Amino acid sequence: MEGGTAPDVSGTRRPYAVVIGNEKGGTGKSTTAIHLAIALLHHGYQVATLDLDPRQRTLTRYVENRRRFAEASGRSLVMPLHMTTDPLEGGDAAAQVVARARLAGALRNAGSVDFLVIDTPGSASALARAGHEVADTLITPINDSFIDIDVLAQIDRDRRTVLAPSVYCKMVWECHNRRVVEERPPLDWIVVRNRLAHIDSRNMRDITALMEALALRLGFRMAPGFGERVVFRELFPSGLTVFDLPDRPGADSAASTSHRAARAELENLLVSMGLRQTVAA
Repeated sequence: MEGGTAPDVSGTRRPYAVVIGNEKGGTGKSTTAIHLAIALLHHGYQVATLDLDPRQRTLTRYVENRRRFAEASGRSLVMPLHMTTDPLEGGDAAAQVVARARLAGALRNAGSVDFLVIDTPGSASALARAGHEVADTLITPINDSFIDIDVLAQIDRDRRTVLAPSVYCKMVWECHNRRVVEERPPLDWIVVRNRLAHIDSRNMRDITALMEALALRLGFRMAPGFGERVVFRELFPSGLTVFDLPDRPGADSAASTSHRAARAELENLLVSMGLRQTVAA
């Protein structure tokens, strides 16, 4: 599952599907999804978003907050074409058939946009699997801890060694193999390390070494994610992202430094996808 080249958004194919996936909650999937979508819009791409979590609906609420803020403030904000889905009913096999049909419909409804950014639920549901199956690029955010690495593989925490791939990892492999059978380009799997500590420590070095070993064994690429920044939490009620903030909200303020750093983190995620040049914080 090698990648890193610029996605093909030439308009001669269906929208390029970027799926934010992880079977664990609280890793920043929806934050990553909305910020990535708005970043792509700011860079001139046409973007649609799809919320596959009909219970939590975090991405949908973010888009709704953004629309209300724009209407109340009179401010012009770039908006993605947003789509949602209803909960599924029926047994596993029937639900999977319906889920795949809904994803096919979403790709059609997205029309000629360049990117479809899909936010998946933090569970092993039929909708989550169907979302992973259409992914051209899969972005898996994890928090930088040994507990969260369990979503990728079973590990011996004392010896810092890999015992076996996780159920989630096996599902990603199955989706990749399905693409190969269908003669589609390989899945580009990027694991994003969120909430990185700002200080060096033995624990952080051990996690880095383990992640490097996992990347080679499991077939993903690593990318730096978002730090533990207050700005990401504060923006949710207004639906804004760091790309909507002034470049310099106060030249010497702590907020200015945090905003610039957060924006650089977003830009460098685009770098990992092959869409931008490296940006310094």
